[in-house]
Amino acid sequence: MFWSGADFDEEGLNTRGEKFKDASIFFQSVAEIDEIKLQQWLEKSKHVQWDYKNIVKRKGRLERLK
Repeated sequence: MFWSGADFDEEGLNTRGEKFKDASIFFQSVAEIDEIKLQQWLEKSKHVQWDYKNIVKRKGRLERLK
């Protein structure tokens, strides 16, 4: 699961809710893992982040970190 994965704009990641920005993908075996896509998602996870730390202070409103 990627906490900010909903904003990666990538096919293959499943988003369920709208309140949080998480996205996930499940594999049944190691052979299903696309290493190139995984590397892309890991790189995006460094740059696309939301401020969950202050979500209570902002009354549930998320702001993107820069």
